[in-house]
Amino acid sequence: MLKPRYWKKFWFGLVMVLIIPVWTMASVSNAAGDKEILNLAAKEVRMYPYFTIFDNVELTLNNGQLTVTGEVLEPWRKNDLGRILAKVPGVNDVDNQLEVLPLSSFDRQLRIRLARAIFSHPLLYRYGLGANPSIHIIVKNGNVKLVGTVNSEADRNAATLVAKTAATYFGFENKLQVETRIASVKP
Repeated sequence: MLKPRYWKKFWFGLVMVLIIPVWTMASVSNAAGDKEILNLAAKEVRMYPYFTIFDNVELTLNNGQLTVTGEVLEPWRKNDLGRILAKVPGVNDVDNQLEVLPLSSFDRQLRIRLARAIFSHPLLYRYGLGANPSIHIIVKNGNVKLVGTVNSEADRNAATLVAKTAATYFGFENKLQVETRIASVKP
């Protein structure tokens, strides 16, 4: 039998033994939950009927706050995506930081010229197939940025070469990621 002065220590120790594993499991399940919420949000973006190869949306989640960054062509797309993503289960708040690209006939013509060149190239045409192509072409004030994923470094280099020879522009940035690199980094 424990002496009365040891009961407090006993109960405190028992509570800590029971609470710490539950607390740790909750933080692990939150990480898994965050990944699931991000997957649901990404699916909503992909299913958005006005999401094109000329838009780029990136999502991050922190304690239920979804931060949306990237570029879209029209202001109503920014508003639509913010409203749609706010309804995703598990999202408490949406910080919509999407940038609306400026309207310019030069930029519009450059987008079309680059899309035709990239998606008609023998190595790259398959990236234009399907409802959600994996290469996105962002043009802002004559500056070009390629984002998305490709299967190999050769495809990434081919996209760079095609984009550089297809049109005249002011600046170029290739942010295409190779899938094998992404798979090797993620667990």
